[in-house]
Amino acid sequence: MLSLIAWGMVSAAWPWVPGWLLEHVWWIPGVYLGYALVKTIVAPRWRYRVHRWEVTSDVVYTRTGWLSRAWQLVPVSRIQTVDHTQSWLERMFNVATLRVQTASYAGSSTIEGLDAAEAQRISEELAVRIGEVRDDAT
Repeated sequence: MLSLIAWGMVSAAWPWVPGWLLEHVWWIPGVYLGYALVKTIVAPRWRYRVHRWEVTSDVVYTRTGWLSRAWQLVPVSRIQTVDHTQSWLERMFNVATLRVQTASYAGSSTIEGLDAAEAQRISEELAVRIGEVRDDAT
């Protein structure tokens, strides 16, 4: 699509398009190709290296970030809901997103890219634990 737009810009020779852009219009698909390669090759590996999570008997830990890191510890006794979701793209790759929500101002703790079966198992396990440790967490 971008190649078609670049070809149209050169062919139509619109007067409002700067000359330097017409001379280097092939950069548009090239830059997009570079972006697409980074997004599909580098980004998943980078995300794998900087995102960590662990579910223990009493806490859900998540860590995100590379340059600046954020750790989030969610006590099981404070969990209100556990959401296990799958978008159409996640279903295609058999992965899921697990969101642990509390009434905290910080919102929810999210674990993305889990194996779908593992995400379902963890959400069911957390639901059982929440029922066992439910106390007055007000």
